[in-house]
Amino acid sequence: MLDPGLEGKVALVTGANHGIGAATGKALAAQRAHVFAAYFRPPCPAAAEELATASAAGVGGPLLYWARQQQSADWLVREIVDNGGTAAAAEADLGDPESVHVVFDRCEAALGPVDILVNNHTHAAKDTFDPAAVSAEGLTVELISRTVADAHYAVNARSYALMMANYVQRYLKRGAGWGRIINVSTDAAHAHPSSISYAATKHAIESYSRSAALEVGKYGITVNVVAPGPIQSGWLTPEQETSISAATPLRRCGLPQDVAE
Repeated sequence: MLDPGLEGKVALVTGANHGIGAATGKALAAQRAHVFAAYFRPPCPAAAEELATASAAGVGGPLLYWARQQQSADWLVREIVDNGGTAAAAEADLGDPESVHVVFDRCEAALGPVDILVNNHTHAAKDTFDPAAVSAEGLTVELISRTVADAHYAVNARSYALMMANYVQRYLKRGAGWGRIINVSTDAAHAHPSSISYAATKHAIESYSRSAALEVGKYGITVNVVAPGPIQSGWLTPEQETSISAATPLRRCGLPQDVAE
């Protein structure tokens, strides 16, 4: 078995209360890394009773996704600790620039300096240039506006850049010589009709990552982007999952653990 050398490394994973982030936390913990799970629970359009029902049913769609998004990361910490690992968690809205410093401070206080940064958190609200594509059904689609664009940029681009900058500054201050930054994007970053601000800000992540890789490699930090296709993290309906699976070589949708590995 190959040893990736992660034992004792401190990994800060954002968006880690569900989906890809949670799976990544578990995968890192399985390699004996110490995991700090940052997460945020945004305002939810559904009632608590609806979310509880959807969670119990386990049928993919917006309600199940929102239900998973509304949980804390305490369950992940318990699971890692119960399996003999080390983990801690904190909730923070990374769309607020001040939260970036707070997350690093809390991670350092709980587990120590960050060796591995996994930026996985995301803001996703469907928007469009096309008035004919506007819809109030399911995951609503609205015309692009300053408010929608700014919300995407604050979380999906600016916070990634600030997280990387904060990581590098702390890394250099302590004289570290080994570091890893992994940023989660999407294979639809080049174009995503009805999710135009999501795609544009994911594209920004990729640009930031390429620039960072060129700038900080000399310090022993690698920067990589993971760009998944459709992943069943709860948001795909059974119909969507069937349709997507039929068009993929493995005849199934991707799963969070696929990306985590």
